[in-house]
Formats: sequence, C-alpha cells, structure tokens
Amino acid sequence: MKISTRFMTQAAIIAALYAAITSIFIYTSFGTFNALQVRVSEALTLLPMLSPAAVPGLFVGCLLANLIGMGVGITSIIDVVIGPVVTLLAALLTRKLRKHPLLAALPPVLLNAIYVGWFLTYIVQLGTPFWVNVGWTALGQFAACYLFGFVLLWALRKLPQDTFAL
Repeated sequence: MKISTRFMTQAAIIAALYAAITSIFIYTSFGTFNALQVRVSEALTLLPMLSPAAVPGLFVGCLLANLIGMGVGITSIIDVVIGPVVTLLAALLTRKLRKHPLLAALPPVLLNAIYVGWFLTYIVQLGTPFWVNVGWTALGQFAACYLFGFVLLWALRKLPQDTFAL
C-alpha cells in the first residue's frame, strides 16, 4: 500500500486528538490508583472502521498519551511500551471486523481489559484480584467504545462520503 499525504495527515490528526483528549481527561484516563478508568479518547478506537490511517494514528496517539500521562519510573516504561502495542493490535482487529460494528468495538474493550487488568494487578500491585481489575477496566472500556465511540460514529455519518477515502 502506498502511503499518501492524506493517509499521513489523517493518522497525525487522529494521533493528536487521541493524545489531547487523553490529556484533557487525564484523571479518568489513567486508572493507576483504581481499576475503573474511562479513557474518553478510546472512543477513537472505532475509527479504523472508517479509515486504515486510524491504525497507526491510534498507536502513535496512545504512545504520546502514555508518555505525557504516566510520568517516570519502571511502571511508566512498561505502559509506554506495551500499552500502544495493545492499542495497535486492537486497531488492526477493529479494522478487520469493520463490516460488523458491534464486533469491531470488542477488540479495544477485551484487549485493554486484559492488559490493564494485568498491569494494575502485577505491575502497579493495586491489591485487587486480576479478574476484578479486568472487569472494572472492561466496564470503562465498554463505556468509551460502545457509548462514546458509537456516538462519535453516528456524528461522523454526516460527513461527505469521501472524507475518509485515501
């Protein structure tokens, strides 16, 4: 696939939006002290249904957001490295499932629930059981993807048909 200027621009805009929204809602975006987090920017994880440029855009956006929001230390390094990879995998799966929107929203919910549940249990050592952390994270991800994400897709339907064309 040839990477066009339009592709790079879309990816950059999505990355910037993801990082900015995460930063604006920083206190709900990082569940470092509790398992319930609603990262509002995760609504953007449904954009791979509309454009392949969203896949690298989400990866870079998550990387930037985690660099900005996590601070320093070994836990930060782990989340800065692994978190964006989980987001990338979820975006690739969402893109693959794009013709089935209800299924396409599942990868960011499930992959992040497992990763963040693991992170909070074994790296942060929150003190709550793994499956409790997975459940709370899944709840926040569900809100971000199925509520905010589908509202975003509904709002974007009014854009011209070729808006996301590459």
